[in-house]
Amino acid sequence: MPDQSSWLREATATAEGGHVRTDDGGLSTALASPLAPHCTGLTPEQLLAAAFASCLHHAAVEVAGEITDEAHTVQVRAEAKLGRDNDGRYRADVHAEISSAGLSRDQLADLVEYADRLWPFSSGDTSRHRLTVTPAENGRH
Repeated sequence: MPDQSSWLREATATAEGGHVRTDDGGLSTALASPLAPHCTGLTPEQLLAAAFASCLHHAAVEVAGEITDEAHTVQVRAEAKLGRDNDGRYRADVHAEISSAGLSRDQLADLVEYADRLWPFSSGDTSRHRLTVTPAENGRH
């Protein structure tokens, strides 16, 4: 992993009390609760689909700018499915599609391939990300 000084962007989000929000206020929404199935709000699979679509869209727009002047037409559709393994652990399956108006099949294939390589959760490389989960200090929010 790169050292801290090489990171380009950073964000923090907090989920509690049936809501999730980014610390900058850019996102604040209700969450569905496994403890209160009657509650409405975003589900984990909706959040995963949105996060993957957003990340891949960012990469695809960057790449499209090198292929065409129609980068503003890039669209990413992501579908996320959650399941459970026999041991109870969740597993995720995410499928994303990229489209862009005015590109030939070859240009679109190049766009998809390059964008997929750019973002940290590419379909061919699971070694480029790390998740560390630790207990928070008491009283820290």
